[in-house]
Amino acid sequence: MNKVLKEIRTSALSALWMMILTFPIIVIKVNTINMTVNWRWINLMWVGTGTFILSWLWRYLLDRKENGSGLKKTDTKESRRFSLHKSLNDKKMRIPVLSTLAVLVLVLPLLVNFYQVSIMTSALIFVILGLGLNIVIGYGGLLHLGYAAFYAMGAYSYGLMYLYWGIPFWVALPLGAVSGAVFGLLIGFPVLRLRGDYLAIVTLAFGEIARLVLENLSGFTKGPEGIAQIPRPGFITKLSLQGATIYLFYICIALVLFTIFVMRRIEDSRIGRALEAMSEDDIAAQSMGIDLTKAKLTTFALGAIWAGMAGVLLAAKTTYINPGSFTLMESVMILVAVVLGGTGSIPGVILGAFLVTLIPEYFRALSDYRMLMFGVALVVMSIFRPQGIIPRVRKHYIVGEDQS
Repeated sequence: MNKVLKEIRTSALSALWMMILTFPIIVIKVNTINMTVNWRWINLMWVGTGTFILSWLWRYLLDRKENGSGLKKTDTKESRRFSLHKSLNDKKMRIPVLSTLAVLVLVLPLLVNFYQVSIMTSALIFVILGLGLNIVIGYGGLLHLGYAAFYAMGAYSYGLMYLYWGIPFWVALPLGAVSGAVFGLLIGFPVLRLRGDYLAIVTLAFGEIARLVLENLSGFTKGPEGIAQIPRPGFITKLSLQGATIYLFYICIALVLFTIFVMRRIEDSRIGRALEAMSEDDIAAQSMGIDLTKAKLTTFALGAIWAGMAGVLLAAKTTYINPGSFTLMESVMILVAVVLGGTGSIPGVILGAFLVTLIPEYFRALSDYRMLMFGVALVVMSIFRPQGIIPRVRKHYIVGEDQS
């Protein structure tokens, strides 16, 4: 009983302080034309009630988290393996789910309108970006805040190659990946000795430098004016707008599947093991014989390849690019998708990319509060579920008699 009264008193004090602090903003409204003051007391009531409920809920969740932390690690591991690893690897469940999902994806353009197909194409491009950044952050453990620079390199590679040499989409797609990898190596060399916050600051600076260079090279990149009339991919003959959009949708699906396949192979490869060791403890990894210089450059190059391809897809979808499309906010949104879904988790990154892309599109009425919502979501996730919505499940190797 005393604990309940203490919780009520703490929540009431929080509500009172919030009401006092927000009183001048939400209650007083001055009409300067009629020289009158409107007192909106109902708003104060809503702030107090909402703060009281949220304060109570917040402490309840914290208390639940603290009580749950006393569980044995073996119990948590076994429950996680049962709920995620075991269910996802059960062929009886996996094959029907994947088959149904494949059929839905193939017939989606026939079931929805042109606008929905365009939105889903943008979401798939964001999935490729998220998976590319996941190599850098999830596998390599390197905090990158300038990922939009690689995205811009791919888009401008296609735009400039078509503008000056008339190179088509299918030739520009691999060349965009190559340009992203080259730019990733150029950024990787100066930051080899940096990590943590310093690495984040330097990569952020490189992202802004790349955008400013694209803006100021007006004679070559068209500057803030951008590059227009970039052609969409064609299939034997030139397609209509709707046909080209559907065709690009299927191209994005194929590239997402290819990206997932490559990510899976990287996880089980020698490179993937080296990146995982580097992310856990780079000093210990180096002492075990891992070349950190090679590992970091490989991380930046691999992550930039997918950003370059996504940039080519963006240029083909919008047919217009300018430096304003590759700001710091774009890098932050890609990072939000990775962190929100689950760093290092391929299904988690895919889910995070869809959430970050589709929620603002389908809830345009709340567009002014989009960043506030993402900020609150990240704070809540960081406290109560830091591993993300779908956490990464590491493989377990059981040696001995107990293999059941």
